[in-house]
Amino acid sequence: MQDRIMITGAGSGLGREIALRWAREGWRMALADVNEVGLRETLEQVRAAGGEGFVQRCDVRDYSQLTALAQACEAQFGGIDVIVNNAGVASGGFFAELSLEDWDWQIAVNLMGVVKGCKAFLPLLERSKGRIVNIASMAALMQGPGMSNYNVAKAGVLALSESLLVELRQVDVGVHVVCPSFFQTNLLDSFRGPNPAMKAQVGKLLEGSPISAAQIAEHIHAQVAAGEFLILPHEAGREAWRLKCAAPEKLYDEMASMAVKMRAKGRSSQ
Repeated sequence: MQDRIMITGAGSGLGREIALRWAREGWRMALADVNEVGLRETLEQVRAAGGEGFVQRCDVRDYSQLTALAQACEAQFGGIDVIVNNAGVASGGFFAELSLEDWDWQIAVNLMGVVKGCKAFLPLLERSKGRIVNIASMAALMQGPGMSNYNVAKAGVLALSESLLVELRQVDVGVHVVCPSFFQTNLLDSFRGPNPAMKAQVGKLLEGSPISAAQIAEHIHAQVAAGEFLILPHEAGREAWRLKCAAPEKLYDEMASMAVKMRAKGRSSQ
């Protein structure tokens, strides 16, 4: 029976909602985040929902903290069945404005954090014939303007997931990658970028989303159970992906127009 799951970024937002969805089926959980107060709140809610587990502070930039988390799962649960690499940060800014430090931070958390999570837990997953769930973004597929470092990091998560899908099939480790569009979350708490106007624009998109983190967690749960590799929770996201596959130049034209509007808004708000 598979009932052991590890979730990074579990102290709030989508990570917490994923924990609560699996908790309703009585799963045992290893919950990780840099936000220890949020982690304790998540664990309380998990227990109320029917789950159990432990929390451990973990910065996914530090491989030793992830290997320590894997060792804790071995000690407390005797292994792990599912890992969810969800921890992530937001950023924005046009390429010319972004510093190399902005790039390093984004890649370190959103891409290398996932790489290190997969690496640290793979021995346990091979033993249990478990599953990897990597949380990417529609930015991995659509590459909107004003967020090139975020786009590249999330596209890397998608490419990593595709690589693992084909490499790990022979050892019976399943792989899934989730590409949500904007949704109602606290992602802006981590936002870093050179232009405050960009943060305001992203905030409006998050607030205006018709879908909640809980609904996305429900969709992920169903699609993982169905064995779906590329999980696109938003209908609008699925439509945009179909458009890009069919007529990519149309999408690029639309994105270029969007960039012009974003620059104009940025100038008017200064």
